[in-house]
Amino acid sequence: MQTDTLLDPKTEILQNALNYSLFSWSKQRGINPLNVERAEGIYLYTRDGKRIIDFSSQLMNANIGHGNQKVTEAVVKQMQQVAFVHPGMISEVRGKLGKKLAEITPGTLNRTLFTLGGSEAIENAIKLARLYTGRHKIIAQYRAYHGATYGAMTVSGDPRRHPVDSQLLPNVIHVENPYAYRCPWYSETPEQCAERCAESLERTILVENPNSIAAILMEGESGSSGCIKYPVGYWKKVKAIADKYGILIIDDEVMSGFGRTGKMFAIEHHGVEPDMMCMAKGLTSGYLPLGGLIVKEEIAKYFDDKMLPLGLTYSAHATSCAAALAVLQITEEENLVENAANMGRYVDEQVAKLAQKHPSIGDFRNTGLLGCIELVKNRKTKEPMAPWNAKPNEMEIMNKVSAKLSELGLFTFVRWNYIFVAPPLIVNKAQIDEGLDIISKAISIADEYCN
Repeated sequence: MQTDTLLDPKTEILQNALNYSLFSWSKQRGINPLNVERAEGIYLYTRDGKRIIDFSSQLMNANIGHGNQKVTEAVVKQMQQVAFVHPGMISEVRGKLGKKLAEITPGTLNRTLFTLGGSEAIENAIKLARLYTGRHKIIAQYRAYHGATYGAMTVSGDPRRHPVDSQLLPNVIHVENPYAYRCPWYSETPEQCAERCAESLERTILVENPNSIAAILMEGESGSSGCIKYPVGYWKKVKAIADKYGILIIDDEVMSGFGRTGKMFAIEHHGVEPDMMCMAKGLTSGYLPLGGLIVKEEIAKYFDDKMLPLGLTYSAHATSCAAALAVLQITEEENLVENAANMGRYVDEQVAKLAQKHPSIGDFRNTGLLGCIELVKNRKTKEPMAPWNAKPNEMEIMNKVSAKLSELGLFTFVRWNYIFVAPPLIVNKAQIDEGLDIISKAISIADEYCN
C-alpha cells in the first residue's frame, strides 16, 4: 500500500494504526480511536492536546496510574542483566516474585505458573483442575467474563462468546449470579437472593453428577458484567458446597486483584480461601504483559513425580517479573490498597448524592474502586436504559451518554445501561469529584428519558 508522505504526524499515526492493525471488540470501519501521546497519573494526553481523565484504569488494570518511572527503572535494570530466558531456566526475579505472591495471597496458595495474561491463567486453571481431580466439568456464572481465548471465552457467560460459540470448550455449565437488584428468584433481600442462588447451584451440581465436576470458577468480585456484588455470605455458601462434593474453587482475580477492591484480593472480603487463583492486569498495572495461576501446595505436589503438561514460551518472563515486583512495591509503599478502600467509600457517598439528583440512576454497585452505575428509565419497574446484550439500535440513549463523557474529557466503559467507575488506585477526592461531575452531566441526558 502506498503511503502519503505529506500527512501530518498525527494523521499518519492514526492511518498507520487503522490500515495495519486490527481493533478488539469493534467493527473495523469508521472508528476514530483516541490518539494518545503520553499518560501521567490518572490522565491521558492526546496528540491534539486534550487531557482525558482515565476513570476505568484503561481495562481496570492501570492500578498504579500511568508513567511511574520506578517501573521503567526496574525494567531497564532487568533488561541490562537478562531480558528473557527459557522458562525451564531461572532468573532471580522469578523466585522473588513467586515468593512475594505466596506471601500476599490468601490461605495456603504457594506456587505460581506465570503466564502473559488473564486468559492464559484461566486456560491453565481449567487444565490443571481437570488433571488434578480426574473430573471434567467446570461450573461458572452467566454474568461473568474470564477472557477471550476459546477456553476462557467458554467459561465466560458473557454474550461476547455468542459469535464463536460453535467452537467452544465442552463440559462447561453455567449458573445464575446472585444479582440482588434483578434477582432471578424474585428475592426480597440480598441475603435471600444469596440463599436461593446457592440452593440453585447445589441443585445443578446434583443433576450434573458431583463426581464429574472438577471446579467452580468465579470472579473474586464481579467486573465487566456489571459489578454484581456478592451478597454477604454467598461466597462462603459456594465454598461449603464445593467442599461437600470435593470440588475445587478457582478464584478469578484478574480484574479484582491487587488492591482494586480495597483488599489485596477481592475474595478476602468474603473470608474464603480458594484452591487456585488466576491473576494478571494489576499485577503489572499494564506496564508489561504478565499473568499467573497460583495454587495450593498440595496441588503442586501432585506433580512432584508426574509431568506438569502446561507450557508457555514466555512463562516467568524476566522483564515482566521485574515490572511486577516494582508495581507491588509501589502498591505497598504508597498504601494503594488502603487508598482504594478510602476512595471507594468516598465514591459511594458522592454517587449516593448523584442518585438524589438523577432519576435515571437505578443502582450503584461498588467495592473499593470497582464500581458500576446502572441507568434505568423507571426506578420502580427497573426498565433499563438499554437492555442486557443490547443491539446497536437499542443503544441510542446510552450512545448519547457515552458521547457526552468523551466530549467532556472522560474515558470509561459504557456497556449496555452501565457506566463503570474504576479509576487508578492513586486517585484522590478532587479527581473523583472531577470525574463524577462529568458523569453527572452525561447522566442528565439519560434523565430526559425517565418516566
